Parts: sequence; structure tokens; C-alpha cells
Amino acid sequence: MGKYVSVGKILNFHGIKGEARVGYSKSQLDFFLSLDKVYLKGSDNNYLPFRIVSSKPHKNFIIVKFEGIDSINDLLQYKGALLFVEDSVIRENLDEDEFLIDELVGLSVFDNADGKKLGFVIGVSNNGASDLISVKTSSKKVCLVPFVKAIVPVVDIKNKKIMINNLEGLLE
Repeated sequence: MGKYVSVGKILNFHGIKGEARVGYSKSQLDFFLSLDKVYLKGSDNNYLPFRIVSSKPHKNFIIVKFEGIDSINDLLQYKGALLFVEDSVIRENLDEDEFLIDELVGLSVFDNADGKKLGFVIGVSNNGASDLISVKTSSKKVCLVPFVKAIVPVVDIKNKKIMINNLEGLLE
């Protein structure tokens, strides 16, 4: 069984015909609209497939009609549920310089100038302007590093390492 990645959440119903108001990540509208199937995690931790009949943007949400969900009553049991896709679907749609967070966490961080190991990635966040990687240094300090090409020129998932241009004051 593959891994699953959350791509949205059923926030509420829309109208009386079982359509769902779905929240999603801001930059992922086109990706979500391209989906024909999502999964909901059942109480037994199995992922149940839900076929998407139609989806359309509406204000800051997507209105989604699922196959077999034809009334508010059919949908209410899923209110608040996260929607997932198989991670392979996400990976197929990533651009060259895009990565999944779980691919980055745990990678070793090295200085691009001298190859010295500086620490490892413990998390990824966003400050509104750019993504940030949280690096735990060898002195156990956690530093935030802007995840931009000028500072992080090399991400090598295969060899589990990231090279950074360690500007003065960036780490330590």
C-alpha cells in the first residue's frame, strides 16, 4: 500500500445536492481541479476511494461533487474529513525544484563552500514570503534557512543531502 498525502479538507456542504465545500492549499488549485479521485481515511485507518464527478472553484474554496453523495445527509458524515491522494500522484505533478516535506526532513545539510556537515533538516515551514527549512545544527541549535535557490542551490534526495551557501550569521 502506498503513502497518502493530504490535499484538502471537506469544510461543509454546498447546496442541497450533496456538493462539498473543500478547502485546499492556495497554490494547488489547478492540481486539485485535475483530480478524478481522492481518498478519505476510514475509522479502521484504511483509505476509501471517492470518485470526483465535478469540481469548480468558488470564492476561496472548491465545490466538489462526489459519486454517490447526492444529499446533505449523505455528505454530513464526512464534514471535517481530510482528502488524500497517493503520493505518487503528487510526485508526478511536482516541478523540477519542488519537493515533498517528508522528502526533505532528515536530510543532512552541508556547507557548499567546504563540504562540512552543518546539521540536518527537522522541518519545513512558510513565513508567507518563502518556504523555510528548520536545520538542527551540530551544537543542537535550530536555525531557519530560506528555501530559495540562492541559499540552497543543491537538493539531492537520492544521496540524502542538501548543500547551502552558509552566509555569515545564517547558522549558529
